[in-house]
Amino acid sequence: MTTTELLDRVRHRLAVDGADIDAATVAGAVRAESGGVAGHADVLQAVRQLRREFTGAGRLQPLLDDPDTTDVLVTAPEEVWVDGAGGLRRSEVAFPDREAIRGLAQRLALNSGRRLDDSQPYVDSWLPDTSGAGSIRLHAILPPVAADGPCLSLRVLRPAVHDLATLTELGSSDEDTVDILRRVVSARLAFVVSGATGSGKSTLLAAMLRAVPDEERIVTVEEVSELRPPHPQHVRLVARAPNIEGAGEITLRELVRQALRMRPDRIVVGEARGGEVCELMAALNTGHNGSAGTVHANSPEDVPARLEALAALGGMSRTALHSQLAAAVQLVLHMTRDGDGIRRLTQIGVVQRDPARGEVTVRPVWRDGRWTADCHILLDLLAERRG
Repeated sequence: MTTTELLDRVRHRLAVDGADIDAATVAGAVRAESGGVAGHADVLQAVRQLRREFTGAGRLQPLLDDPDTTDVLVTAPEEVWVDGAGGLRRSEVAFPDREAIRGLAQRLALNSGRRLDDSQPYVDSWLPDTSGAGSIRLHAILPPVAADGPCLSLRVLRPAVHDLATLTELGSSDEDTVDILRRVVSARLAFVVSGATGSGKSTLLAAMLRAVPDEERIVTVEEVSELRPPHPQHVRLVARAPNIEGAGEITLRELVRQALRMRPDRIVVGEARGGEVCELMAALNTGHNGSAGTVHANSPEDVPARLEALAALGGMSRTALHSQLAAAVQLVLHMTRDGDGIRRLTQIGVVQRDPARGEVTVRPVWRDGRWTADCHILLDLLAERRG
């Protein structure tokens, strides 16, 4: 019996038995199906391959275990792409056929408490973080919605633990900029970190939280736990997705409400992407100076429009959002990711309200390492808070 034949028989046996698939179950199935015909080397190879196939993320697990990996993207059996420090590249990993991709996607969806089948052909959820190395966001979509075959996307969110000094070593900022960021934290200015997906928003936010004095209490609210600064007064609240039956969900919006009751000095929302913006604006307007959050936006100037759209999901009017934003947030810090994979702080903007129109605008005061003509606005603000 060849190794390939053995693998096929073991796969069939496991499918028929329907038992929980763990290392012991796989090894037992291999022994039962080999019947003493296969050699020890073939049996050992079969166990190793099947363990990779049925545990973790299967044949994608070695890619996810690489600390430089941020995304693993499967678009076809022989098209498995990896994104990381060196940019997007094609890996050597391949699947035998499209059914193998579908099977892995369905197993991962089940592990996250969601369903993925012909009646529900797509899933967007989080995989449990069993190792502590980072959480994985799962997105999968099946035919006929995915016209060319099943697609699987895995995004790795590792704990953001860098400090401000480390950001200089990573090339995200220089020493002069880090000094400004420390002064922002010390002055307890409220800020929003903007940028695209994977631009380093959480990394910058976590680094700034490490600079918060030990006597101040920080409560962070996140969809998945990324912010883990070693701070003695840090309380983490993490949202919960609904189970496979659609029950048990705890949203960011509800957790922001809970955070307000926990005597916070600073409230931090890992990423505002929905109606919880209303609660965040309310929290920032109740004396919690130095609070922060992150938001997807193309530039600092686009942040008001982005928050305006999110607030509408929570029932907040455009006028109310601009009023609360003007009173609550002082700065926007914008992160970008370069073609070389380095994530950099590229802009700092000051939030100001236009007296004529009553709308909030973001005025750039620092861009690409240089102060703009309006830099005095931030410097005066820091001096005022210091005084």
